[in-house]
Amino acid sequence: MKITMLSLVLLIVLSTKALNGAAGPAPEQVVDTSGKILRTGYNYYIVPASSDVGGLSLSSTGQDCPLDVVAVDGYQGLPVTFIPFNYKKGVIRVSTDLNIFFSAETSCPQSTVWKLKDYDYSLGQWFVTTDGVLGNPGPQTISNWFKIEKYEDAYKLVYCPSVCNDCSYQCSDIGIYEDQYGKRLALTYPPYKVQFQRA
Repeated sequence: MKITMLSLVLLIVLSTKALNGAAGPAPEQVVDTSGKILRTGYNYYIVPASSDVGGLSLSSTGQDCPLDVVAVDGYQGLPVTFIPFNYKKGVIRVSTDLNIFFSAETSCPQSTVWKLKDYDYSLGQWFVTTDGVLGNPGPQTISNWFKIEKYEDAYKLVYCPSVCNDCSYQCSDIGIYEDQYGKRLALTYPPYKVQFQRA
């Protein structure tokens, strides 16, 4: 009887552990303006969900290089490519770490991979710039990882990387900060409400 009871308890404990450790459902897939799933390695325009802000491009903001990410009114912008942390899956999902880079030539020698710029103490802002690194998740590349999240009837971009357990960072929406250099992407509220259009 003792052996049977012990076996039953062990079975319940092991079953519970297996259920707790089981992977949950995969995050929702991101879709473009035509309702098709965003795919790794394809080019897309990040376009505004409302008409008050333009598409995304690159601009010099006080120094020649690297270039910062800006919204340009009346312009579709430059195409970008999304490379998720787990790029072998082939699709882009909400709430997953990914690199974003412009699929365009520039006059700067740096890469067009997005990253968070050093904190601007004079403006009290974190801006999105380029010269990031593809892949290689860890403390050295923590500023290169972004996410797409559902936002109302569209999407928003956020900085809240989860590729490094031991790193400290703040999570924030990515919005628009307007100054003499234009409409710059920055960690600010309200978020830049976007859609994705196949290039």
